Amino acid sequence: MSNGRLRWRKFVSNFMLAMTGVCAFVSVLVLFFILGYLLFNGGTSINWDFFTKLPKPVGEAGGGMANAIVGSGKILLLASLMGVPIGFLGGIYLAEFSGKGMASVVRYAADLLNGVPSIVIGIFAYSLVVLPFKHFSALAGAFALGMMMIPITLRSTEEFLKSVPRMLREAAMALGASKWKTIVTVIVPAAYRGIMTAILLALARVAGETAPLLFTAFGNRFESHGWSQPTATLPVMIYTYAVSPYDDWHRQAWAAGLVLLGLVLIINILARTILSRGIAVPRS
Repeated sequence: MSNGRLRWRKFVSNFMLAMTGVCAFVSVLVLFFILGYLLFNGGTSINWDFFTKLPKPVGEAGGGMANAIVGSGKILLLASLMGVPIGFLGGIYLAEFSGKGMASVVRYAADLLNGVPSIVIGIFAYSLVVLPFKHFSALAGAFALGMMMIPITLRSTEEFLKSVPRMLREAAMALGASKWKTIVTVIVPAAYRGIMTAILLALARVAGETAPLLFTAFGNRFESHGWSQPTATLPVMIYTYAVSPYDDWHRQAWAAGLVLLGLVLIINILARTILSRGIAVPRS
């Protein structure tokens, strides 16, 4: 190989390495820019009242978003109780029981559901849960978000269960364990870190959704007791305050955005930490 061609290949290699580094830096810079912008605009509005007080009447300064924080927690909790078991059991079926034909159909349906725009999910939940009962509710909002959690949990659970070494299955079956006992006592415990990661990522995925909640939970400027009333959530409050004509509401919208982004970051960091530990091989 001539010296000229060798220098050219080294130049191309170094140039592409530099470009990949620049792109990686820009990707990280965008995240820090968003965080910095939120801190600059909303950091000064975060105080104890923001987490403990209800919104003030329209036009008055002050107040907080305690109702939206509690409402988001309620809806996410109920959505997890609806969507996670279905996705988890569906993932077990795909990984351990389904044939090639049926598995392909279920996977395709899950991937298609995962790609459906969230506003379409909101309209569907509105027609199915809100219209028959003729009122918005936390239950309807949880139903919409739970539907969005199903495909994420299902596909991730399937992949993590498949990553469990086959020898663990064979060893349990050789000792006389039934198929279901092998799954419950060996396979699921071995993949529990990955499954927990999938659940946390699904939770982070739906935590910031606004469109489904506009059609289902709607919103409420007061405390919502129970599950059958319109319920305030952080994403909807951010939207409502951001389009309002009041400067104080704009500051609180930035603060709520910072809190919501912080929540999503914490969930993602927790999920990455759990996943980095790898598969937990059960010991006798």
